[in-house]
Amino acid sequence: MPALHLPNGSRQSYLPTLELSSDTPDANNPVDSSDGEDRDAEVVRLGELDVLGRMAWSSNATLLVNASLDGIETRAIYKPIQGERGLWDFPDGTLAGREVSAFEVSEALGWGVIPYTVLRDGPYGMGMVQRFVEHDPDDHFFTLRDRYADEFRRFAVLDVLVNNTDRKGGHCLEEKGTGRVFGIDHGLTFHQEWKLRTVIWDFAGEEIPPDLLRDVARVVDDLAKHGELFERIRDLISPLEIAAMRERADEILEEGTFPIPDEDYHSVPWPLI
Repeated sequence: MPALHLPNGSRQSYLPTLELSSDTPDANNPVDSSDGEDRDAEVVRLGELDVLGRMAWSSNATLLVNASLDGIETRAIYKPIQGERGLWDFPDGTLAGREVSAFEVSEALGWGVIPYTVLRDGPYGMGMVQRFVEHDPDDHFFTLRDRYADEFRRFAVLDVLVNNTDRKGGHCLEEKGTGRVFGIDHGLTFHQEWKLRTVIWDFAGEEIPPDLLRDVARVVDDLAKHGELFERIRDLISPLEIAAMRERADEILEEGTFPIPDEDYHSVPWPLI
């Protein structure tokens, strides 16, 4: 299977330029893409998947696929469980479920900062399938943060909730045509032990905006009552991991501030991009 090569430049790039949309959004006036997203979500969930190639620089099997359903096509990322590399601190075969769980938390918060993600069968068995975000491969958190500070505050809170161990700068994408910012690569999340490792420390010590705290409180209530979010993730991550997320959410609400990096812990991933 061919690997999709990267253009000249930084290694966070995911596709050659010719694979990306040429539409350029106005960052101050993002396009309403909800209808297209609903259509693409259905295609990603139910469509036939044809593998186009491997994504370069991925530690696990990460495949670009074309999803097609009733004449509608869209691109997606497919990570089969059998292609996951074992990690000492994350159980084998659980990364796909963690990616889907992170998406469900983003949706429960009402933030929509993770592309539509589902656990489903594919050409190489069960795995995570996620709507592909058309983006400029040379953009990342460090080039986007000044324009999208409010969005990245949501990222920062979400990463605490899901205990993201690998928020690199290249995991933050600006979608072409809509101007929306999405986060990707959430396989290393939800560990019951504190493992937050991220490049987004810009807001450390600041008060979390009240509207974000209200959203977190709603998620806490859902988990406590075994509501819709709980039902969606209960078979994807362990009961201990769900309980640990509740504890982190409670701490967010109690403290009301963005966390400060621990000097005794490697709080920043490497490489940064």
